[in-house]
Amino acid sequence: MATDRGILEELLAGNQRHVEALPEDYFADVQTSQHPNVVAVCCSDSRVSHEGMWGIDRPGAVFTPSNIGNQVWDEDDGERVIDGGILYPIHHTGTGVVAVVGHTGCGAVTAAYRVAIGEEPPGPQGVDKWIDMLVPVVEDALESGRIDTDVDDDRVVNQLVEYNVGYQVRSLCEADDVPEDAEIYGFVYDFQGVYGDEPGRTYLVSVDGETDPDALADVVPEGYEATTRSLLAR
Repeated sequence: MATDRGILEELLAGNQRHVEALPEDYFADVQTSQHPNVVAVCCSDSRVSHEGMWGIDRPGAVFTPSNIGNQVWDEDDGERVIDGGILYPIHHTGTGVVAVVGHTGCGAVTAAYRVAIGEEPPGPQGVDKWIDMLVPVVEDALESGRIDTDVDDDRVVNQLVEYNVGYQVRSLCEADDVPEDAEIYGFVYDFQGVYGDEPGRTYLVSVDGETDPDALADVVPEGYEATTRSLLAR
C-alpha cells in the first residue's frame, strides 16, 4: 500500500469541513426520494464544477451524469443508445429538462479532432471508446462548412466544442426514449474567456435543436441576451 497519505488527508479534511458547514436540515427534503429540476450532462473534467456553475448549494437539484466529451449516448452490444444516466431521471424522477454542457478547451474534442485528421487515438481502450464515438461528430462538423479551419487549433477546437453540444442536443430531440415535451438546452461553459470576458459563464448555444443566436436571444429571460453567443460560421 502507498505510504503517502497526503491526498487522502485532504479529502477527509475537506469532507469534515463540508459536514460542519451543513445546516441541520440540509438533507431533509431528499432523504427518501429525489426530484431534480434538470439532468445536466457535463464533460468529465476537473475544471467543470456541476453545481458550482449554476450557483446551486442544495442537494437534489441537479442530476449530474458526466462522461468524456459530454456525450448523450453509450454503446450497448454494438448499438448506440441514449445513456441511462440521462434516461433515469427523465423516466423515474420526473425531470423534464436536460442540459448538455460542453466546455472550452475540451481535451476529448481535441483528441477526436486529432483522430479525424489522421492521428492515433490517445488510449487506453476505455478512453478510446469515447473518443471514437466523438470522431463522427467532428467529421460532420468539418464537412458542415461551419468550422473555420484557417484559424489556430485552439479556436478550431472551441468551434468543435460548440458544434458537438448542438449535435448532442439534436440527438436527444430525435431520440424515441426522450419525451417530446422535454426541454433540451445546450451550453458551453467558458473558463478561458473565449466567448467573453467573464470566465465561468455558461453560454446558451442550443434550445431544442435551435442554434441561431438571435433566435436564442428571444428565448432567454430579459437581461441574459449576452449569453447567447456563437463561434460557428453560419
